[in-house]
Amino acid sequence: MMNEVTFQKGLQSLIGPEAGSRAKEEPNPASFGNMLARSLNEVDQLHAAADDAVQNLAAGKEKDIHQTMIALEKADVTFQLLMQVRNKIIAAYETIMRMQA
Repeated sequence: MMNEVTFQKGLQSLIGPEAGSRAKEEPNPASFGNMLARSLNEVDQLHAAADDAVQNLAAGKEKDIHQTMIALEKADVTFQLLMQVRNKIIAAYETIMRMQA
């Protein structure tokens, strides 16, 4: 009994009295769902910007094909990344579903 009390006091002195309250004060990090929604929105915005760049180039409003190609590549790369994240999420879900309870 004496060792447990000493151990608890020693442990509390190491981590400090504010350790328990510190975890409660920190703001919650953004949830995965919120992060995913923001990413989908960003991909959508980049695709809309790429579509606008192509329309402006086709209409003659924009003469710089380089900026149009950069906008198209940004949209393509972000979409490919989104698809890879989706594939990983599906693979993780399938792995969890195969686990035995």
